[in-house]
Amino acid sequence: MTGFIAGLTFSAFAIFIAEMGDKTQLVAMSLATRYRALTVILGITVATAAVHAGSVLLAEVLGAALPTDWLTLAAGVAFVFFGLWTLRGDEMTDKDEERAASRRIRSAFATVLLVFFVAELGDKTMLATITVGTQYHWLPVWIGSTIGMVAADAIAIALGAVLGKKLPERAIQIGAAALFFVAGAAMLGQGAWMLLA
Repeated sequence: MTGFIAGLTFSAFAIFIAEMGDKTQLVAMSLATRYRALTVILGITVATAAVHAGSVLLAEVLGAALPTDWLTLAAGVAFVFFGLWTLRGDEMTDKDEERAASRRIRSAFATVLLVFFVAELGDKTMLATITVGTQYHWLPVWIGSTIGMVAADAIAIALGAVLGKKLPERAIQIGAAALFFVAGAAMLGQGAWMLLA
């Protein structure tokens, strides 16, 4: 049970941080200007659960195929990379905006689900879920990553509505990057320790 809680907690925290300042947060805010917040949250939840199910499946395959010490080192490098990616920023381009706006489907829920699913494919949070999934069992990572993603997007939707989208994005990016660097350093240390032991 301790491993389950650790996997759930770590994945929820890691994905929550990864989503801060990410382009899919901008997609969530954009969708919330067109549809009811509850519809957006439900669509995001289903899309995230689907994408992250594929991510943890891939992580299980990688975890079974590669030695744990090397996977831990790779995860540490990946988290440092995610920190750098977060510092660089991740913005929606005009093309992304047009794509999101052009998805006219009869059902608001289906629109949100499809737009968010497509936006999430290959995104930083999907890759972070795969990375965390190589360290823990798939079920708590799937649940935790979905919770972390939905929580971060729910906050973004609420804050965006309240603050008129004038969030201190750079401060969020720097804080999230620092947390990625700390997690990456810890994983690199653990991986090196495992290799040397």
